[in-house]
Amino acid sequence: MTVVVLLGDGIGPEVAREARRALETLAPDLELEPHLFGGQAIRDTGDPLPPETLAACLAAEGVLKAPIGDPEFDAADVRPEQGMLRLRAELDVYANLRPAQSEGIDILIVRELVGGLYFGERGVREDGTVYDTMEYHPNQVERIARRGFELARTRSGKLTSVDKANVLDTSRLWRRVVDEIAGGYQDVRVEHMLVDNAAMQLVSHPGQFDVLVTENMFGDILSDLAAAVTGGLGLAPSASLSDGGPGIFEPVHGSAPDIAGRGMANPTAMLRSTALLLELGLGRGDEARRLEAAVAAALVEAPTADLGGRASTAEFGDAVLKELS
Repeated sequence: MTVVVLLGDGIGPEVAREARRALETLAPDLELEPHLFGGQAIRDTGDPLPPETLAACLAAEGVLKAPIGDPEFDAADVRPEQGMLRLRAELDVYANLRPAQSEGIDILIVRELVGGLYFGERGVREDGTVYDTMEYHPNQVERIARRGFELARTRSGKLTSVDKANVLDTSRLWRRVVDEIAGGYQDVRVEHMLVDNAAMQLVSHPGQFDVLVTENMFGDILSDLAAAVTGGLGLAPSASLSDGGPGIFEPVHGSAPDIAGRGMANPTAMLRSTALLLELGLGRGDEARRLEAAVAAALVEAPTADLGGRASTAEFGDAVLKELS
């Protein structure tokens, strides 16, 4: 089995190194294949997603992606984030799963990932007006809603659908389709919540939520908020899944160029994303659980600076490998 490893930018190579070490220990039979992606790919080839990288991702069993982004390209015509959006679209990883857990809180945000505002028509009119368009087809809403219902069925049986139906036509479509799908899931309790209220409730009373399903931009914002409520972005993993092809597994946080190369980065989110790769991408639940347990132990034994500790990125990785040995 082949896993493509996209090393990313900033702290990406540092946290990716710890994920590779863990995979080499847990699953030495895996073929780990590094490829250019993001800012470094732009520097080397002019393209954040070179054709060779895309072909390798399409042929792999899973893609383990480190964070991307570099201030050098923030205002450029070609940016690392463009490669990320193209990769998601090419692999059709429409279901982005973002768990957020801490004491008394166990939330799973199911975010639609290949539609909406980030993929709609955009441009500049002659008068200087700039526009971005949010669009959704009923089929796009149906498949992510169905994924949310299926996941809720395996958990507590509660699904919260988040929209802005009091303002947006796309959200009224979203709510209508979710209600239609709900008829086939009588064992799942469904509630609708406006996105501004959902944000407030995540901060004030997060324990009320189990599975949230929402569109692309709302999911982007709410999942970061849920991560902050449950310990910070440094702990938050994600899995982006299709209906059969390879998934993309990556931390929620960014590339943190301000601490790149200093050995300070917390690799927890990358390692937890690796556990999701093992479980959801490769069907290796036992190895995934071993890695999750090892990361939990390392958080106690060797916390990094962002968690009040003194361990370096590599020392945290060493603590994980010690637990796995």
